[in-house]
Amino acid sequence: MPPEHSTSEAGAGVQETQFTAIPHDAEPVSQDTQSPQNIPNGSIQTTSNDLGRSTYGTTNGTAEVSKHTTEYTPKPAASPRALSPDLLRGLLMVLQAIDHCSVSQGAWRHGVALESEQDGTIVTRWNDPVPWTARMLTHLCAPGFMFLLGMGVVYFGRSRSKLGWSSWQMVKHFAIRAFVLAAVNELLFTLPFGRGRILILNIVLLALAVNYLLAGLLWLAINASEQSLSTLLESFYASQTDDEVHQPLLQDETGHSSTKSVSAWAMRCSWHIHNGILLALTIITITWNQWLSPHHGHCPLDTSAGYSGPTQPNNTGLGPWFDFWFLNFQNRLVISPFPPLAWLSPAILGLLYGRIVLARTWKAYTINASNALFGAFLILLFVLTRLLHFGNLSEDCLRMPEQLASPDQNQYLASFRSFFYIIKYPPSFSYIAFTMSINFLLLALFGALPEKVARRIPTLLTFGQSALFFYILHLLLYFSINILVKKWFGHELDHIDPMTGKPAVGTEGKPAVMWITWLIGLAILWPLCRWYGRFKSTKGVNSVWRFF
Repeated sequence: MPPEHSTSEAGAGVQETQFTAIPHDAEPVSQDTQSPQNIPNGSIQTTSNDLGRSTYGTTNGTAEVSKHTTEYTPKPAASPRALSPDLLRGLLMVLQAIDHCSVSQGAWRHGVALESEQDGTIVTRWNDPVPWTARMLTHLCAPGFMFLLGMGVVYFGRSRSKLGWSSWQMVKHFAIRAFVLAAVNELLFTLPFGRGRILILNIVLLALAVNYLLAGLLWLAINASEQSLSTLLESFYASQTDDEVHQPLLQDETGHSSTKSVSAWAMRCSWHIHNGILLALTIITITWNQWLSPHHGHCPLDTSAGYSGPTQPNNTGLGPWFDFWFLNFQNRLVISPFPPLAWLSPAILGLLYGRIVLARTWKAYTINASNALFGAFLILLFVLTRLLHFGNLSEDCLRMPEQLASPDQNQYLASFRSFFYIIKYPPSFSYIAFTMSINFLLLALFGALPEKVARRIPTLLTFGQSALFFYILHLLLYFSINILVKKWFGHELDHIDPMTGKPAVGTEGKPAVMWITWLIGLAILWPLCRWYGRFKSTKGVNSVWRFF
C-alpha cells in the first residue's frame, strides 16, 4: 500500500506498442522520443494542462521537438493505456489481504515455518501446505510495494517538473505524504494494538513513509547532480578544443566540430554514471542487511540443547536508535519488524527502473521482454544464493527432518520447501532476488495482455488505483468481520496470542472459513474502492485525498 503511482493515457501519434511511465497522481507529461542523453531531466517544457490520470505506459501526447529548442507542444491523446503496474499493484493488494485475513482470524500460523522467518533463527517444523503456499505468495507484496513506490517517485517528480514545481515544493510534497503514511500507521496499528503501552508499532507503513521520503530526496539529488555533471563534462571537453593541438574531440557528419555532439555526449555520460550510482546503492542497501546482522545470518551448529530462536541478541551493539533503522527491533516502547532502511533497496531499484523506462519511448515488446529477462536474471541469482551459500541470512538454520537425515548435504537442496526458504525479517538478498523476479515476470505478463483483456480484470485495476484507501479499509473490515467469525467458528489454539499474552483463538483447521471470509471482504471492498477512485479523480493535484 504504497502511495500508489500508476499509469497514463496514451498519446496521439504514439503507437500502441510504445511505453513510457508516469504515476497516477501526476499530470500526464508529454514525452519526446529522444533519449536521456539528448534531453536532461527537467529541461523540457510542456504546455499540457490535461489533469487526467496518468498510467505506466504511453503518455498523453507526442512531442514536436525543434532541432534548436527543448520546448514542444503535445498533441491530443488517442492511443490506449498500458495497465501493467496498476494490475500488479492490485494483485499485490489482493494477496496481502490473504495475510491479514488469516492473521486476524487465526486461520493458521503465520509463516512458511512454524518458528519464525527471522534472521539467524533455527527452524524445525514446516507449516502445512496451504498456509505455506499462501505465505510464499504474500512474500511478493512488501518488496513489490517498495519497488512501485520508488518507480512512482521518478514519474511524479518528472511530471511536477514539467508543471514548474520547484525542488522545495517537491520536498514539501514528499514530506507531507510521508507524514500521512506515518500517521496512518499510528492510527491503524499503534493506538488500537499498543493500547497506550507502545509508542511505535511499525508493521509496514512507517517503513514505506521513510523510504518514500528518502526516495524522493534521492531522486532530487540525482536529478540536480546529473545536470551539474553534464555541464561540468561539457565545459571540460569544450576547454580541450582550445589547446595547442586544436583537434575537436567530436565531429558531426560533415567532419566539423559539433557543440551539439559534445553536449549530447556529456548528457549521455552523466545519465549512465548516475544510473550506475543507483545500481550500486541498490546492491549496498540490500547487502548491508547481511553485514549488520549480529550473527551474519548463521545459526550455531551445536543443537544439543534443542534451542530454537535467534542465535544471539538481535542488536548491533550500536544502540537502539541505530538498530531501529536496520534490524527487527523491539523494546518496551517500540515494536518494529519492518526496519525502514532494511527495505530501502527495492525502492532504489524502482528509481533506477523508472529512469530507464522514462528515458525514451519504448516499444511494448521491448519493455515486456526486458522485464521478463530481468526476472529470469534474478531467478538465476536466487539459485546461486542456494548453491553458493551467500545472501541467505539462514545458513545452518534449517533443522527439518530432511536436513537431519542428510547433515552433510546442502541444506537448501534437501527438499522443495527448503530450496525456497527465504528470510523476510529483515529481507535477505535471496528474498529480494526471488520476490522481485516474480514481480518482474508479472509485469511482463500483464504488459503482454491486450488492453481489452487487461480491462476485463476490473477488480485488480480498481484496487491498484486506490491502494492506500484499500489498505486502510481492508484492515478495518477484516479485523471487524473476524471478531464475529471467531465467535461463531473459532476455538482455543495451542499457542499464545502475542498481542494479548493469552491462549490464541482462531479457526485453525477450517480453511474454508478463511477463504470464504477473504472473498466476501474483497466483494465488499471493490465497490467502495471504485467509488473512491472516482471521488479522488475530482480533486486537485495538491489534494491530500489523492494520497490515498
